[in-house]
Amino acid sequence: MIKINLLDSVTERHSGAAVAVERKMSSPTSKFVLMSIAVAFLLAAVIGWDVISTNMAKTEAEKQLADQKQIAADLEAVMKEQAELQAKINNIDARINAIKKLRDSQAGPSAVLDAIRDRIASVPGLYLASVEQAGENLVIKGNSPNEATVTQFGRSLEFSNGLFSNLNIETVRKEEQNQQALPAVSSQGVAGEAPKVQIVDFTIKCSYTSTQAAASKEGVPTTTAAAPGAAAPPQVAKK
Repeated sequence: MIKINLLDSVTERHSGAAVAVERKMSSPTSKFVLMSIAVAFLLAAVIGWDVISTNMAKTEAEKQLADQKQIAADLEAVMKEQAELQAKINNIDARINAIKKLRDSQAGPSAVLDAIRDRIASVPGLYLASVEQAGENLVIKGNSPNEATVTQFGRSLEFSNGLFSNLNIETVRKEEQNQQALPAVSSQGVAGEAPKVQIVDFTIKCSYTSTQAAASKEGVPTTTAAAPGAAAPPQVAKK
């Protein structure tokens, strides 16, 4: 009977196959091919990751650019709205200033007359002929029976807490017939001239500061000529 050792034959076959594989792997050509495959795989992996990361960075950059454009558009809209609001504010301020100037110009003569009238009331025997106003410059003309009354009136203007300043008073003494007195009659019955009285014409030049006025009222009085020796409403003439 013939005995066959199958175990040894299988082992020998495996050993032979392993030796063959080892021989193939140890050859330079096989090593080069394997290294080429490994390098190609790594290169493909690096290139793929670079492409993916580049696309991701591009997408993120495009998103940030879109956000920045949106922010710039919003900022431009806000700046445009702010410019429109500033223009409206400037327009309103201009109208307010125009209204204030108009009110000041309308109330100026009335305030001047009120301030002068309050001081004339404390000086009896003083009569005004005219009051001329050119900006802040005033020229007050009138007459009085004596210079003391004119001086008293000038002092009331001077001590007015800055309302009237830079006073310059000019006086001229003259004689006029008293129209209220009856003419003298001679023994022959001939009527003579009416007796004459001495009066003092005065001209006061000063500056009027409207900002110091305590109050102003509306309305401007009309011009009325003053008769000699009689009270007359003052005349305000703006140049």
